[in-house]
Amino acid sequence: MKRGKSQLEETLALHLRADNIPFVREHRFHPVRRWRFDFALPDYRIGIECEGLTHPGTKSRHTTNSGFEADCDKYNEAAIAHWRVLRFTWNMIRSGTALAMIQRAIKES
Repeated sequence: MKRGKSQLEETLALHLRADNIPFVREHRFHPVRRWRFDFALPDYRIGIECEGLTHPGTKSRHTTNSGFEADCDKYNEAAIAHWRVLRFTWNMIRSGTALAMIQRAIKES
């Protein structure tokens, strides 16, 4: 089931395209679980998560105890599978901080 793209995700996608960084959306990284990254740079094994809770007026399952625990499980499994997961807030994306960090992560690969 595909979910709609948020303004937050659309903004990051615009930044990535403007910088000519090829990306995949909703990348499934685990062979068994149905976990997906909001964005991925598979050649660099970089997963990118947009943390929508920080966007004004947003509610999220991530703020519940079970949601937070599920996120921990997902990110730990990603690390075990040798993925670097970068997590960005609305302010980080809007200000360009996210793009700068993604550029650094690519260079460090």
